[in-house]
Amino acid sequence: MRLLAAVVLAATLATGAFAKEAQPAFSIGAIADCQFAAEPNAPPRLYDTAPGKLEAAVADFNRRKISFVVHLGDFIDRDWASFDTLMPITRKLRHPWHFVLGNHDFAVDDAHKPQVPARLGMPARYYSFEQHGWMFLVTDGNGLSSYGWSAGSAELAHSMDVHQRLYPQAPLWDGGIDEAQMRWIDARLTDADRRGLKVMLFSHFPLWPENPHNLWNAAEVRALLDRHASVKIWLDGHNHEGNYGVRSGIHYLNLKAMLDTPETAYARLDFFADRVEVHGVGKQPSMTLKLR
Repeated sequence: MRLLAAVVLAATLATGAFAKEAQPAFSIGAIADCQFAAEPNAPPRLYDTAPGKLEAAVADFNRRKISFVVHLGDFIDRDWASFDTLMPITRKLRHPWHFVLGNHDFAVDDAHKPQVPARLGMPARYYSFEQHGWMFLVTDGNGLSSYGWSAGSAELAHSMDVHQRLYPQAPLWDGGIDEAQMRWIDARLTDADRRGLKVMLFSHFPLWPENPHNLWNAAEVRALLDRHASVKIWLDGHNHEGNYGVRSGIHYLNLKAMLDTPETAYARLDFFADRVEVHGVGKQPSMTLKLR
């Protein structure tokens, strides 16, 4: 009897240890392109479904143990008043939010363009934060853009000059990472390398695989990331169909848009020592990202 009890105890302890190891260090929620507008639907853009899908995602995340939720840009489709419909829903989330700026978030009148980051509760157009041995970079792919700055601004004039000289074939509904932000990203990644942190970058715009939705200066940004061993994952939206590729050991994951489906699309990401497990909901597929 004592031998049997000892075997049962050992099995219980072993099972408990295994279960503990199988638990993620932490989890986050991720949504791309909720993109609401008080406009008639223009399939596949189902504007009237956006608030309900966002509310359902918030309720789902509230039932889970997660560190934060990130929205990867294009929270609205157009019009400053569209924020008034969605922001009350965001306040129901019991976890912190992090927002990324998309091109449609600036589809507002010029007077409101400088106010968009503050309306989303962002400390700046781009910034970083750290949790659980990871550094997260919220990037701004509208630093170079035809829409992200008010008419007559020096930033808009510079963006158009850069586009004409370097990226004349790139769509004007995409954007680019500006020079000052490139230096900031390099400095943050250098710090992460030195300190042994893992890095995930959030962007509205994709970098890889090659696609018309990618940043104007995607090649330059990829080259910058390639120089830093700390970089593990680039997470984005913008391309509503979604996409995925791995290059130089870095995962480039483009989430499907929440907007363009009668069901929904979003994900929970579970972080482990050697991988990130993506648990898709609705149209978003699940996958495992092994860390280099």
